[in-house]
Amino acid sequence: MAMDGGNPEDLAVGCLLSIKTTLGDEFESQVVAFDRPSNILVLQEGFKPGPRRNIRLLKANYIKDFTLLGQAEDPLDPNNCFLDLSSLQAREEVAIRQAEAEAERIGVGVTSEAQSIFDALSKTLPVRWDKTVIVVMDQVRVSSPYLPEYVSGGTPAAKERVKKVLEFERKRLQLRSTGGQ
Repeated sequence: MAMDGGNPEDLAVGCLLSIKTTLGDEFESQVVAFDRPSNILVLQEGFKPGPRRNIRLLKANYIKDFTLLGQAEDPLDPNNCFLDLSSLQAREEVAIRQAEAEAERIGVGVTSEAQSIFDALSKTLPVRWDKTVIVVMDQVRVSSPYLPEYVSGGTPAAKERVKKVLEFERKRLQLRSTGGQ
C-alpha cells in the first residue's frame, strides 16, 4: 500500500504513515488532523494505544517523502481517546509559574547592560528588581548606572561581596564589548 511522494493534503484522519522529513527525521505516525490554512499536520507518533502519546505538529512542506501504511480508527474518537485533564492542568500551572518567575527576572525600562549585571549577580546571589534598582539578598541595592559606588544598604560584608561581583561583571562586559582586547 505504498504511496511514496504523495500529497499530504490527500491524507485522511487516521492514516498510518511512515514519514521522512526534509530535516532527515524518519518516524511512523497517525494523522490526527490537517489544518489546510496553516499547512500543518497533527500527528500521533507510533501506533501503540495507551494513555500517553506523543503528538507532533509538522508543516506539510517539511515532508520529503511518506508511505501510507494503512488506515485506522480516528485517534480522537471519544471511545478510544482519554485526556487526563488534571495532569494537563497541573503541567499548565507549572509552566505558568515558571514563565511568571522568568518574567520577574527581566527588568523593565533598564539597559541591556543592567540586565546583564542582574543576570550575573543572580548566578551567585538571590536578586530581584525593584523598578530599575537591583535588590540583592533583600538588603543591598544597586542603582543606575550600576557602578560599585551606587551600591547601598545591607551589612558591610554583603555590600563588599556585591561590589566585587559588580566590578568583575563590568570588566567582563567591557572585555566582551571591545572584543577581548
